Amino acid sequence: MEHFPDGHHVWLRSRALGTYLHADTDGQGVSLRDSRASLNAAWAVQHVHHGYELFLLLHGAAYGRYLAATNTRPPIEIPGFRGCRVAQRGYESLEVGPIMWQAFGVGVLPGDHDVQLRGVDGRYLRANGRHLPWNHGASVDEFDHLSDMRHWIVEPIPAREGMPALPGQIRPSFLQNLSKFVFGRVVAAADRRSTRLIRFVRADDDGFYPEEEERWAEIPLTGRSVQHLRNQLALGVASFDIIMCVRAGRYGRLTPLVVDLPSGRNGDIIEIVVYMVGTPAANGLRHPDVDAE
Repeated sequence: MEHFPDGHHVWLRSRALGTYLHADTDGQGVSLRDSRASLNAAWAVQHVHHGYELFLLLHGAAYGRYLAATNTRPPIEIPGFRGCRVAQRGYESLEVGPIMWQAFGVGVLPGDHDVQLRGVDGRYLRANGRHLPWNHGASVDEFDHLSDMRHWIVEPIPAREGMPALPGQIRPSFLQNLSKFVFGRVVAAADRRSTRLIRFVRADDDGFYPEEEERWAEIPLTGRSVQHLRNQLALGVASFDIIMCVRAGRYGRLTPLVVDLPSGRNGDIIEIVVYMVGTPAANGLRHPDVDAE
């Protein structure tokens, strides 16, 4: 676990392909991409003890959701895809087998940061697409033990000074506005489908917040704009005086929300804990500098 300090952020780069493990913008999938200058490529480290062993959890710096092994094959057979999918999921219960990993060093030279990541069921995280570059998948597989497609280079991400700026408000395109004018009822129905329920609570200065459901408030949110969400949650204060942290499941570690909401999680319940800027809790948040060289 030496390459995975608790509370820090890392990139995971495929030794075989040179691409980085990404949390997809739909909030569900996981894939391999060339760029690392994105919060979707950053993974926060969390340690958990299970029995006498120490395990590793990895949750995305974009949406806070956890890297999880599944038993799901692709809906259609994809050439070069081995094993079952990996996905993003919440930390909803203490039965966390699918999101628990152990890291084993495989580097041959001093200072090598190559690891294999093994799930509790014995399957290993692997890249796909060595000979099919359009296959950007990642999966878990129990065979092919010697393949370097299972080797991941762990690259530490330094913390940045302060929180990054939020992206600008998402505004409808000209064609969307024209469609809304011409086909108003159709667009209104689509807007309703994209509405999510936001459950939120305000933490005290030290970051403590109530767990009781009745202490949390709820609002509907249409669309994905994190700017719009911050404006909605800034009750009685200026919007720039609050920091939103997303909680992916009851036991999920809080993750600063500084990107637009996932595109594919319509209808979900999203839980937000609100910090006030300048408090010890807000000052203790760690923001990965994904633009670092």
